[in-house]
Amino acid sequence: MDISLFYFLLLGFAILMYVLLDGFDLGIGILYPWFNSDAEHDHLMRSISHVWDGNETWLVFGGVILFGAFPTAYAQLLSTLYLPIMLMLIGLIFRGVAFEYRFKSHSSKIWWSRAFAIGSTLAAFCQGLMLGAVVQGVPSDAIQGSSLQLVTPFSLFTAVAVVAGYALLGCAYLVMKSRGAIQHKAAQRGRVLVWVVMLAMALVSLFTVLSDDLIWQRWFGGWQTLWLLPLPLLAMAAARLLYRDLGRVRKSHHKAEQVTEKHEDRPFWLAVSLFVLAFAGLLVSLFPYLLPRQLSYQQAVAPEHSLWFMLPGVLIFVPLILAYTIWGYRIFAGKVEDFEEGY
Repeated sequence: MDISLFYFLLLGFAILMYVLLDGFDLGIGILYPWFNSDAEHDHLMRSISHVWDGNETWLVFGGVILFGAFPTAYAQLLSTLYLPIMLMLIGLIFRGVAFEYRFKSHSSKIWWSRAFAIGSTLAAFCQGLMLGAVVQGVPSDAIQGSSLQLVTPFSLFTAVAVVAGYALLGCAYLVMKSRGAIQHKAAQRGRVLVWVVMLAMALVSLFTVLSDDLIWQRWFGGWQTLWLLPLPLLAMAAARLLYRDLGRVRKSHHKAEQVTEKHEDRPFWLAVSLFVLAFAGLLVSLFPYLLPRQLSYQQAVAPEHSLWFMLPGVLIFVPLILAYTIWGYRIFAGKVEDFEEGY
C-alpha cells in the first residue's frame, strides 16, 4: 500500500469538499450586493445558517493533512502564500462575525451585511489568487521574497474566476432553496455566470497545457487522450444543461406555484459537477506535484511511521465529518420558508 498516495488523495478530497461546500456558502455572500431588500438578505442568510460553520471544517481538516503528511510542502506554501492566506482568514473572520451579529442587530444591520459580502468576496478572491500562483508555479525566489511576486495577470484572472464560480454555486443553491422572485433573480444571474465560468475554465486549461510540455504530452501525447477527452466533453454538457435548467425558472410571487418544469435541485448538482470535473482536470495536469515542477508529494511526504501514526485518527474523523455534513443537509432539505421559523 502506497500510504503517501493515500494521503495525497485524501488532501485532494478535503480540498474538493471545502470548495464545493464552502463555495456556495461564500457565493451567497458574493451575491449579496445583487439582492437589494433587507428581506432578501435575511432569506440569503437563513438559507445557509444551518451549514455555514460546518462547511469550513473541511478547510481545517485539509490544513491538518497538509501539515501532518506533507510538512515540506506546508512550510513552503504557507511561507510563500502568507499574505493571501492571512487576508483569506481575515475575510472568513469578518463574515463569521457579521453572520452572528446581523441576526441580533437593528440599526447596524446594513454594516454587518456589507461586512458579510466583503468578507466572502475577499476570501474567495484570495483562494483564487493562491490557485493561480500554484498552477503557474511558485518562483524559487518568492519563497524568500515577497508574496506580492505571486500577483500576476494569470493569478488575478484565476482569482476573479473563482469568485465567479462560487457565485454560480450560490445561484444554483438559491434556486434549490428559494421560491418566487429570489429564485428567478438567482437563476438569471446564474445564466450569465455560466458563460463567465466556462470561459475562465477554457482559458485556465489552455494556459496550463501550453505552459508545460509534460502537461501537453499528458493530455495530447498518446492513447491517454481517449480517456481524458470525456472530462472537457462532460464539462460542456453539464454547462449546457445548467444553462437550460436555469432558463426554465419562471418568476412567481406565489409560494405554492411550481416555478420550474423539473427538479429544482438539478442546477445545483450540475454546478457541482462542473467544479468536480475542473478539479479532476487540474489533478490530472499537476499530478504528482504539490508545487508544480518543484515539489512532488513523494518529496514532501513525512516519514512513513508518522503517516501510520495519523491513520487511526483519519479513519475515525473523516467518517464523523462526513456524517455531520450529510446530517446537516438532510435535516434542512426543504425550502428556506419551510424551516425559517426555527431561527
